Amino acid sequence: MKISGSDLHLFRVFESVVRNGGISAAQMELSLSQPTISNHLTALEQRLGVKLCERGRRGFSLTDEGRRVYDISVEMGEMLDASSARLSCLRSALAGKVSLGIVDCLATDPRLRLSGAIAELSRAAPEIELNLKIMQPNHITRAVAANELDVGIGGSDIKVSGLSYRTLYREEHAVFCGSGHPLFDATDDAITSADCYKYPWVHRGYWNGVANQRLHNSILNRMAFDIEAEMLMVLSGAYLGVLPVHYASLFEGQGRLRRLPIADEDYFADIDLAIRTSEQAANVSFVAEAIVRAHGLHL
Repeated sequence: MKISGSDLHLFRVFESVVRNGGISAAQMELSLSQPTISNHLTALEQRLGVKLCERGRRGFSLTDEGRRVYDISVEMGEMLDASSARLSCLRSALAGKVSLGIVDCLATDPRLRLSGAIAELSRAAPEIELNLKIMQPNHITRAVAANELDVGIGGSDIKVSGLSYRTLYREEHAVFCGSGHPLFDATDDAITSADCYKYPWVHRGYWNGVANQRLHNSILNRMAFDIEAEMLMVLSGAYLGVLPVHYASLFEGQGRLRRLPIADEDYFADIDLAIRTSEQAANVSFVAEAIVRAHGLHL
């Protein structure tokens, strides 16, 4: 079939409904009424000659054909966005989308100066559309290398070839327990490293390195794949965990966490900016330079 402009609109409506999990949930994003959205879906089904979804009292669900059409719709949208960015660059080099991946729970760290960089971008290059994504550190570097992200910020002990790294600052991590843990009210001199390893721990599933292998031994230990999930486990009082000090301090002040007086698992993570070593578009380079500049550094 030859896709027209009206077809693209129907695909956009369908993609929004799938992404939001139903017609009513997509209303606010689309600014359309439920009957209008339903009519658009029917029109797309008639245009394609396949049934895309089940909708009614039983809820919203995709057919097998609907899943395939959704994947194609997402691909078309990404290609159109990329083409739009290239066309914008004809008018202004400092325009278009720039995707930035960042690890979770950095907003509480005063050493992260990303907000200053964003403020500079809004003043100096308002046509750059910064797309922020929260991701796991190792996923960030792989995505930058695969050209799925333009810039990455985070700490990873896996360095990917084809990328250049600039350390922005170092993030301190330490061992904490929640208020319900047996060690929470113990005196400092009564707490030893050996005592700590007798209790269950929660660790991050993307950790690497021999130093952390001793945390994997007990069947009572648990795994989390982002820092906020790990924090919830530690706050339960059932597990010890290594957490960023800037983030944990918020809960220390509330009397819900305690930093334990052992240094075995304490460490500093380098928070790096990662970009591809190949020549970058002007808008990507401008964003990377603004972030580095905000930290008082230079690329």
